[in-house]
Amino acid sequence: MSESTKAPEAAPDTQAQAPERSPADQVDVLVVGAGVTGIYQLYRARVAGFSAKLLEAGSGVGGTWYWNRYPEARFDSESYTYGYLFSKELWEEWEWSEQFAGQPEIERYFNYVVDRFDLRRHILFGAKVTSAVWDDPSGTWTVRTGDGTEHRARFVVAATGILSVPFIPDIPGREDFRGEQHHTGRWPKTPVDFSGKRVAQIGTGSSGVQIVPAIADEVASLTVYQKVADWLTPLNNRPITAEEQTELKADFESIRDTLNTSPSGFLHQITMRSGLDDTPEQRQEFYEQKWNSPGFTKLSEHYMDMTVNPVVNQEWCEFIADKIRSIVKDPETAEKLIPKGHGYGGRRPPFGTGYYEAYNKPTVSLVDLNETPITRITETGVETSEGVRECDIIIWATGYDFGTGALNRLGVRGRQGLPLKEYWAEGPSTYLGVATAGFPNFFFPGGPHGALGNNPRYSGDQVDYVMDVLVHARDYGHDVVEVTDPAEQEWTNLVNDNEGQSSFLKSSYFYGANIPGKPVKQLLNPTGRWKLQELIRESIENDFPAFAFAKAEEARS
Repeated sequence: MSESTKAPEAAPDTQAQAPERSPADQVDVLVVGAGVTGIYQLYRARVAGFSAKLLEAGSGVGGTWYWNRYPEARFDSESYTYGYLFSKELWEEWEWSEQFAGQPEIERYFNYVVDRFDLRRHILFGAKVTSAVWDDPSGTWTVRTGDGTEHRARFVVAATGILSVPFIPDIPGREDFRGEQHHTGRWPKTPVDFSGKRVAQIGTGSSGVQIVPAIADEVASLTVYQKVADWLTPLNNRPITAEEQTELKADFESIRDTLNTSPSGFLHQITMRSGLDDTPEQRQEFYEQKWNSPGFTKLSEHYMDMTVNPVVNQEWCEFIADKIRSIVKDPETAEKLIPKGHGYGGRRPPFGTGYYEAYNKPTVSLVDLNETPITRITETGVETSEGVRECDIIIWATGYDFGTGALNRLGVRGRQGLPLKEYWAEGPSTYLGVATAGFPNFFFPGGPHGALGNNPRYSGDQVDYVMDVLVHARDYGHDVVEVTDPAEQEWTNLVNDNEGQSSFLKSSYFYGANIPGKPVKQLLNPTGRWKLQELIRESIENDFPAFAFAKAEEARS
């Protein structure tokens, strides 16, 4: 990546170039969302000398890691690869305690960052955005929050995330249930008391598999309702040793450079050989190594053809299936936990600790919803085709409206009052996953068509690019920046036409298939990070040809 896309090492209030003075109620850059992307966007805007503020619906920072505070919520990306890379001092000051940190530590990290760089005074909490309306004459946005307050801004950056709108299936009777109900993505700050309670958990994705072993010993009973089994493998978490802490600090520049150019956004090394280059015996040894390796290395450091070679993929899946059968004592339960109909990498693989082992506890049982579907929620429990199982607490581990969910709920209206939700009715159209035609001065790093790996690294590239665009506009006296239709269409066609480069199935949430009525469209960037970075470099070197720059109508009159 070109040096121009990297964040400078400077205090947030450093005035790189003073912008023209705006009305008292207007800022240059208004950021929506105080997650990993929004915090970085606010930092970069302040460093570049823009007036900026951030609106956050919650009462604290962290985004996903503020809202998801369920038991044993944690990273499945290595902690130090998820955090910020813009400051060597920050890197040296903060020590992650584990390879895969838990939610409380993650939330502390984001609070430390906003205080360390004096960003908190630029954040308004409890400010849920309900509308954002473009005004052509002034070339500004008016953003309204739930309490009726209006905010004016030259540029709006919606860093609303891809996992920020919880999805709960429309099951009859949910409002009749007399016990507690909690979605993993809106978990209460007050700890939920599971002791001696009968618990129903609906869903077994990345969040669900973390909760099950975390509460299995507390509950009177835990019934897990599974729609689709996934190829779960061990997270293999552990503390970061003192020696490793020293090495991490000493190797900051090398680690930063690797993470800034890695196709996956991890420090993982690609295995540059086919599985068929090894003998069957060697492959079994390799699979055992992968089973015992940390997190996403089972995908990123696997045989280079694991997701595309049916022989290798099936063999790896059979290896995992045998592991499940060896761990889960009840053969019927074990078979239900073995995925059917998709290979490894067809869906987002979850990673867990003690998940399969939890089913050996007498308090934990599994219900296959393909065999016994839920018919309704009653006042006292969950009713399936086999009858009612009473419970005191229902956990909805049912995922999110991925990619476009939050953006489509912001009430964004562009030129001629066009709603973004309407413009994207058949699926998102974007340029480099950061902008869309007809919505000037509106950007959404970390949204659809951006990532295919460790999200903060991809969204960080996009934030850096957005800042390059904004600085260019300021330097040349432009008020309005809008991506052109051809540029948007070219990128959107590229991501849609290259879906074969990704192993994910169209039945996964990466296509929006988990949301009834949502168009099944590509929501990731299957071309990968290197292609995104290549196009960003070309754009910068050629003065951003995909964008039209202009003065606002009022300034021209």
